[in-house]
Amino acid sequence: MAFQLRVNPLGKTIQNASRLKTIVGVFAKHGLYKLAEQARLGQFLIERFSSSSELEQRSVAERVRLAFEELGPTFVKLGQLLATRPDLVPDDYVIEFSKLHAQVLPLPFDVIEQVIKSELGEEGRKKFASIDPVPLGSASIAQVHRAKLVSGEDVVLKVQRPGILQTINEDLGVLFFIAELLEKYVPETKLFSPVTIVEEYFKSLELETNFVVEANNIRRFQNNFASDEQIKIPKVYIDLTSEKILVMEMMNGIPITNPNAFMQEDVDPHEIVKKGYKIYLKMVFVDGLFHGDLHAGNFFIMPHNKIGLIDFGMVGRLNPKTQSAIANMLFALAKEDYERLAYEYVDLAPFTDQVNVDLFAKELRELIAPYFGLTLKNVNMGKLLMTSASIAAKHRLKVPSELMMYFKSLVAIEGLGRAILKEFDFLQYSLEFASELVKMQLDPQKMAQEFTQVARESKNLLHALPRQLHFLLRKINSPDHDFKFRLAGLTQLTKSFESSFKLLFLGIIMSALILSGSLIVAHPTGELVFGLPALSVAFYSIATVLGLIAFINYIRNP
Repeated sequence: MAFQLRVNPLGKTIQNASRLKTIVGVFAKHGLYKLAEQARLGQFLIERFSSSSELEQRSVAERVRLAFEELGPTFVKLGQLLATRPDLVPDDYVIEFSKLHAQVLPLPFDVIEQVIKSELGEEGRKKFASIDPVPLGSASIAQVHRAKLVSGEDVVLKVQRPGILQTINEDLGVLFFIAELLEKYVPETKLFSPVTIVEEYFKSLELETNFVVEANNIRRFQNNFASDEQIKIPKVYIDLTSEKILVMEMMNGIPITNPNAFMQEDVDPHEIVKKGYKIYLKMVFVDGLFHGDLHAGNFFIMPHNKIGLIDFGMVGRLNPKTQSAIANMLFALAKEDYERLAYEYVDLAPFTDQVNVDLFAKELRELIAPYFGLTLKNVNMGKLLMTSASIAAKHRLKVPSELMMYFKSLVAIEGLGRAILKEFDFLQYSLEFASELVKMQLDPQKMAQEFTQVARESKNLLHALPRQLHFLLRKINSPDHDFKFRLAGLTQLTKSFESSFKLLFLGIIMSALILSGSLIVAHPTGELVFGLPALSVAFYSIATVLGLIAFINYIRNP
């Protein structure tokens, strides 16, 4: 079953009216009924709830977290996503959402068997000599079992929970509907853009629930580290893999969570940290493809300082511009150059002229400067960077989701480093690798490749330019063409020009009248009035009246 992205949100909501009533009821039960009524969802409240002293003692963020826990996997995973996005939600919500953990009971093995047969058929099922009915792990989307193929290989079998896609689809349809109502009727939520949050959540779930995508991720990581014998990426059995089933090689190492991991032959914690971090930095700066969920349970240690990685459902992808920006951010942190750090955010975000870079840099300095020079034991640089992203969002800069995923992965990496070696200096080691990246960018061969690319694009531009110019000229010469030009503030500027022109015109008329009157006084003729020629008095009077008119207009329309 594939995801359907709100082609008809109203129709989708009508189909899920019962689920919508359940969701609204749960939020109301946790003291959020006023928000439901404000978002025009009061009609879906089956019963009225009154506030209790226990509820009033809890913060709104805590009540939302409790509601998410009660509503199940879709909302728990949404909360876990929001816990990594301090640029989208306030800090108190980030703290509460970070407490969310999916408590999922394992499915009976006969249910798992049915999914395997449905996906692989009887012939595919026969390729497994045995499958351990006791799961290695049970999560909200999938369940993992140890198995053995008839060919003798030990494998891990990851099976999607039946019905989970339908549940997620129904919840997503309702979430889109609620998000749109919140943005429409609750103005204070626009700052966090609920619809954007749900759309980003949809994209992450769409990839995470398709095991073919995860299998392809694993194969790409295998290719990227094919020449490195010190890292183990499990083999994927693609002929036994589908959207709902993933079969991969069993990892023989010991997870870092096990104290025996460092009791193996020739294992040095310092070497493990350095090697593991070098692998991570290669993913970020060289490959542009990094593990997005590298916590302790996904990190294995083998004899002779060999490292194994598993679980590639969540990966981050970085383009060269973002890779370079991350390297520059690290250099800026090392040099305490907060203005440079601020400008890196500005360059990565969609253009806006509403950001005050000086104020942004000042707030970054106030956040980071107190921690400067401390080691991993004292500060988590990933969390600092995530907080800096929330400051960027406050200054109306939209932080790219891939940069936030990098910050999140950095938090996990630093957690690994702290578990192995408390005094490991994250920033110093990152700078060494970032320096290597800069040298690689200045490598003559790489520069030649980039020059070739520029030359190729320039050639294409030169080929297309005459055709585009010909089209533009035809368009301009067309009798129906209407050239439109808009400039913010142009109306006010036009009014200023008109006002100035009128004043100038009156000034010229007044000057001419006064000059003419003065010439007549110098050569008087005709009848005198107040000792002056009558015509001169008339000219002076008209000039005076025009001056008063100009003055009054200026006062009324400055």
